[in-house]
Amino acid sequence: MADRTRFALVGTGNRGTTMWGRDLLAGWRPEVDLVGICDTNPLRAERARTMIGSNAPIYTDIETTLREAKPELVIVCTPDSTHDDIIIAALEAGCNVITEKPMTTTLEKIRRIRQAERRTGRRVDVSFNYRFAPTAHRLKSLLLDGAIGTLTSIDFHWYLDTLHGADYFRRWHAYAANSGSLFVHKATHHFDLLNWYVGADPESVSAFGQLRNYGAAGPFRGERCRTCPHADRCDYFFDITTDEFLETLYEDPSDLDGYVRDACVYREDIDIPDTMTANIRYENEVVVSYSLNTYMPIEGHHIAFNGTRGRIEIRQYERQPWETPKADEILLVHNFGGGVERISVPHAPGGHYGGDNLMRDVILRGAADPLGQRAGSRAGAMSVVTGIAAFQSARTGETVRIADLGGID
Repeated sequence: MADRTRFALVGTGNRGTTMWGRDLLAGWRPEVDLVGICDTNPLRAERARTMIGSNAPIYTDIETTLREAKPELVIVCTPDSTHDDIIIAALEAGCNVITEKPMTTTLEKIRRIRQAERRTGRRVDVSFNYRFAPTAHRLKSLLLDGAIGTLTSIDFHWYLDTLHGADYFRRWHAYAANSGSLFVHKATHHFDLLNWYVGADPESVSAFGQLRNYGAAGPFRGERCRTCPHADRCDYFFDITTDEFLETLYEDPSDLDGYVRDACVYREDIDIPDTMTANIRYENEVVVSYSLNTYMPIEGHHIAFNGTRGRIEIRQYERQPWETPKADEILLVHNFGGGVERISVPHAPGGHYGGDNLMRDVILRGAADPLGQRAGSRAGAMSVVTGIAAFQSARTGETVRIADLGGID
């Protein structure tokens, strides 16, 4: 099909191999043609290519990929701190870009990406799939319809369980130089949702962050689970041999670059917090109370919107030790004796309750986007800036004004 968009996949970790590789070709093959796979680890790239079901050529650097594969679109799934150089190279080569979130990790990197986007006239899309989940769509619609009057405050609390949360501390994310901390890497999702729901930019952030469970807070430590002498008594022991996908993608390839997928969650050099809270004030005077915890017995989030005419509340379950319905229940509670409306939102098929599929439809098929769910580089920048401000506040103990950071343009 001559009209398919030629794309190159850069980064063949879990997300690149599945979401933007195998799953993308399975559902959007009429729209896209994978013409190149790039990873600094060629063995991992070969394993990923087999999993994806492609015969695209493999490259180990972005420059050769762009020159020989000649893509029109580049999808970036590498570690966060490397995004900027790859994005800019792709833009300069005339490509549009889809990047995994966060878009990048520092203010200087944000500015470089934004300048390159303007200079080249190409587009950067940020993969904020949570915006596209059916429940997020309904919440945004209720806010726009004025269901609770003027929005004044939000309570937003995210819970990562001991499977998901611990995994960030096994991997490259555990170092601020790579991820910007989970205030940037993970909370970029949450801060983007908040920015989108509120419809304004954050003005100031005051935050706390501590390492209470992982890293040096742990009772013992090793190099990795596979060789750990404490495996029989560690609650976080992970046997990678029980996961064929991860073992294939990471174990043998680790001989080439030293990156193991089961590093000890108690490594003493881990330098990011695992317990985080933040208060955010927006330019339109909405205030937010936010938290992120990474070692809970449950996975999911709670969000409540408080307004002059009522409250919208939801508790979304992703994983927990009890059965829950295959739908989310939004509680719309009215002031002044108006009672409560219970709004059921069924889960849609696919990752993130259908958000992954709907996002790909909007970006790659041009599906309608009346709520502005498609996120460009400015949205990507503002979520990262919020996280940078939170991490800085947590380290210094001072409230950070966004304007004092110097701007993103």
